[in-house]
Amino acid sequence: MDTETEKEYPLNTSRLTKRQDDIGCKQNMKLDQFSCQTQMKLYRVHATLLQDNEDKVVVEESFQTKTSSKDELKESSGEPPESTSSSTLESWVIKFEQSVNVLLTDSVIKILDTLYHDRNYARFFVLETIARVPYFAFMSVLHLYETFGWWRRADYLKVHFAESWNEMHHLLIMEELGGSSLWFDRFLAQHIAVFYYFMTVFMYIVSPRMAYHFSECVESHAFSTYDKFIKAEGDELKKLPAPEIAVKYYTGDDLYLFDEFQTSRPPNSRRPTIENLYDVFLNIRDDEAEHCKTMKACQTHGNLRSPHSYPEDEFEDEGNCVLPQADCEELN
Repeated sequence: MDTETEKEYPLNTSRLTKRQDDIGCKQNMKLDQFSCQTQMKLYRVHATLLQDNEDKVVVEESFQTKTSSKDELKESSGEPPESTSSSTLESWVIKFEQSVNVLLTDSVIKILDTLYHDRNYARFFVLETIARVPYFAFMSVLHLYETFGWWRRADYLKVHFAESWNEMHHLLIMEELGGSSLWFDRFLAQHIAVFYYFMTVFMYIVSPRMAYHFSECVESHAFSTYDKFIKAEGDELKKLPAPEIAVKYYTGDDLYLFDEFQTSRPPNSRRPTIENLYDVFLNIRDDEAEHCKTMKACQTHGNLRSPHSYPEDEFEDEGNCVLPQADCEELN
């Protein structure tokens, strides 16, 4: 028995050792499997994050090529590419706005031509009453924006006020010449001005570019009207004295506001000489050309600046005032 027990003991020991080894191996395998699973989860997380980052980079890098491929397909099929769709839409919007402006301006001009074909001073009174209204409307909306803290541009307020100041003196000159002597003329001008004011406020809120272009059309027509009048009545105008209000405005000591609305030229570069009525209408015509230039500049957002805020060497010497190439068609 002892011999058999001694013989079996090493066998039992080996079995016990084997069992322990198996248990240890299983435990080690479980630990290894757990660590492996943990590492795999970590690796999966890192791989997912890296894959997301890689996908984003790939999308950003391949965005242009995908767009260009679509553009090529559209070009081959005769459709405009996506890159130019926004500019094409904007150009159509601008054309539509200008067409509406030309139609509205042309309608008013036909009314004035019918009622005032042989009454120049009365026509000028009505025209100047209407022409100064947009600047009131612009300032009203700008003050509203300032109240809410949306948009604050001091230069716009300064220039538009100077423009209204200039147009007001044109109106005073026409009143001194007798353009407002009839009740009907005052009634018509004032009621058109009221309608024009609210229309311009609405237009300026919806599309400042459209509102500025409409005012450009009006100023362009005013230039043409005065230019034709000067050429037709120039000899007679040279024989008539200049109104006192015109002499004070154009040759006074304080010409800051006179320079302020002329955004295309440096301050102190235009100093009119007033000797007769011809000189008055000549300068009124040139004022309208300056208004037209300013309205054209305003159609580019943020493009307007007070002429007093520029160094003088930044202005180009433009010589005499010339009617700019307006976007609107010839309206007479």
